[in-house]
Amino acid sequence: MPPRSHQRSPKIRPLKTSWEFVSDWYADYLSKPGTLQREVIFPGVIRLLDLKRDDHVLDLACGEGAFAALLAQKTGAHVTGLDAAPSLIARAKQRSSLLLRFLEGDATRFADLFPPQSFNGMSCILALQNIETISPIFADAARVLKPNAPFVIVINHPCFRQPRQSGWGWDETRALQYRRIDRYLSAYEMPILAHPGSRPHLKTFSYHRSFQTYVTELAHQGFMIDALEEWISTKVSSSGPRAKAENVARAEIPLFLAIRARKTF
Repeated sequence: MPPRSHQRSPKIRPLKTSWEFVSDWYADYLSKPGTLQREVIFPGVIRLLDLKRDDHVLDLACGEGAFAALLAQKTGAHVTGLDAAPSLIARAKQRSSLLLRFLEGDATRFADLFPPQSFNGMSCILALQNIETISPIFADAARVLKPNAPFVIVINHPCFRQPRQSGWGWDETRALQYRRIDRYLSAYEMPILAHPGSRPHLKTFSYHRSFQTYVTELAHQGFMIDALEEWISTKVSSSGPRAKAENVARAEIPLFLAIRARKTF
């Protein structure tokens, strides 16, 4: 059985970074075939975690449990999913498996829910960029992971996908597509419209941090990075005058950064 919580889960206060109000859209998106999560991210995280059957794993900011369910199915590991959005956790709990359990909780204060050194591995997929403060997350991860256990993080690539401060451009003279970066070193918060044009009052929040910030914070909490991968999109442009240039740019500019860190003390 997965490790049991040794304290009652605290009542979760509403979080402005929770995806509670976009949970229907998010669950619908992940249910579709051909998403980058299904084709690129989920297989990559499973490979980097390199789990054994009956290992215990924490999937932080698990959403509606799609990755947790796949991870349990592919590896035979016991997976605990944690997310701050009640409706996403409700959806996750509809997944039936003895290897799965799901809890409502805040990703910035979760260590008290579990005994120390409970987990053989931990994942956090495309969530750190939507959380305002990452130091408490890494501190709690260090408490709940066993020594040398892998902590796999995936984020939008901070060097190439700054929210609303980066984008594609076209060089007419050279007939090539390029990536424009307007801001990098400075950290900032950026509201993102969840439903552009239809429900402009609904926003999620993204937080840009430089790559060095993630490395520094992990090291401060006793983690050593032992794997680093940059993942590109699998989409292909098959028609149009710029298709070749689009495919070249897509193959050269990674969308995602994957980090595997291990606790060293």
